[in-house]
Amino acid sequence: MITTTTILLLCVAAFMAGFVDAIVGGGGLIQTPMGLILMPQLPVSTVIGSLKIPAISGTSFAAYQYYQKVQLNTKLLLLMMLLALCAAFAGSTLLTLVHNEFMKPVLLIVLVFVAIYTYTKKNFGQQVIKNHSLQQRNTYAILISIVMGFYDGFIGPGTGSFLVLAFISIMGFDFLHASAHAKMVNLATNFGSICLFILKGQIIWKIALPMAACNAVGGALGAKLAINKGNQFIRIIFLIVVLATLLRFAYDVFIK
Repeated sequence: MITTTTILLLCVAAFMAGFVDAIVGGGGLIQTPMGLILMPQLPVSTVIGSLKIPAISGTSFAAYQYYQKVQLNTKLLLLMMLLALCAAFAGSTLLTLVHNEFMKPVLLIVLVFVAIYTYTKKNFGQQVIKNHSLQQRNTYAILISIVMGFYDGFIGPGTGSFLVLAFISIMGFDFLHASAHAKMVNLATNFGSICLFILKGQIIWKIALPMAACNAVGGALGAKLAINKGNQFIRIIFLIVVLATLLRFAYDVFIK
């Protein structure tokens, strides 16, 4: 039985997750563990499926804030969002068939390098530094969309942060524009996963809907703060979230 206290605690977690996720991704690091801890009696797939509703709610409000205030490449985003949606659906489908534990040690190593590189390179993500040809840009965009969409559907934690990293290191965006574009693509990956979980009947709406409202408020506030504070602020939050993701995977690999 899911109590009122449980729902209230989940709503607090959803607000915090929406706030952090809107700035640089990584809201799942707050929301997902809390859901698994507070609802141990439910299947993991049901918990994850239910949490995707607040995730997409907060992402939607954050994406709207970015859309209003940050210049976006709309044509490129539409292509990326479509591909990411399909890839996330495929990843979530695979998740219902096999375990994803074998990927966590690899991701742990990747995150160590990401944290070190971001910390040591002070100008990382502070300005637009790459001028790709149209063909190069589209190729990179397609690869990012497919890989990150599949990752979000199959594994999940840290997707927003990995998207920000991809937009900076591969596409050459600064932190603010990387966060804005990443939020749009993340919106599509969440929707792709939700389509599968709805078809499987694995969403508990009495949990998902109140969490969605709280996540949306957090997402709107987080995006507004990121837009006002700019690149340096987002870089700091990015480092914190990457380190938190690293600790999460380290726990899963060495302790759990």
